[in-house]
Amino acid sequence: MKELKYEIIKTVGVLSESPKGWTKELNLISWNGREPKYDIRDWAPDHEKMGKGVTLTEEEVTNLKKVIEGME
Repeated sequence: MKELKYEIIKTVGVLSESPKGWTKELNLISWNGREPKYDIRDWAPDHEKMGKGVTLTEEEVTNLKKVIEGME
């Protein structure tokens, strides 16, 4: 399996934290040296392990914001 490389460019915010210290975060991440994208996923306290997540372009984040605002 190919090694997955990532760089957290910016931590936008922590959405929640589990009793074991894992956090669900919204970050701007560059995966394998590519253009950074927004990413929501669970992270271990040291950011060495991660759970499954979803990666979004800036346009998708803008659309998500509109959808959430429409729920109110």
